[in-house]
Amino acid sequence: QVQLVESGGGLVQAGGSLRLSCAASGSAVSTETMGWYRQAPGKQRELVATISRGGNRNYPDFVKGRFTISRDNAKKTVYLEMNSLKPEDTAVYYCNADISTATQFLRNYWGQGTQVTVSL
Repeated sequence: QVQLVESGGGLVQAGGSLRLSCAASGSAVSTETMGWYRQAPGKQRELVATISRGGNRNYPDFVKGRFTISRDNAKKTVYLEMNSLKPEDTAVYYCNADISTATQFLRNYWGQGTQVTVSL
């Protein structure tokens, strides 16, 4: 069984920074594309950033220049460095990854979510 375990959320003032981490554990053998999504109350879940196994990154315009996604393939971990945070960044942030196990090739998984709250 595969788990995506997130950490690093919390409360921060506007202009501050947070770093999220997400590690694939359990029976995960390898990870392909990994990413972060977020969902604010009353809104749909939206893409924040993705990174391929080879390091190709994708960001929507609203986080470009503020957020940086990175990964450690050996640790099967993805990170999200968030700077210049704004109150509108407040949301539950979810880790997402395509993961292979010994018996299952590339299945998509979600983490449980971590709350990020940005105050004025």
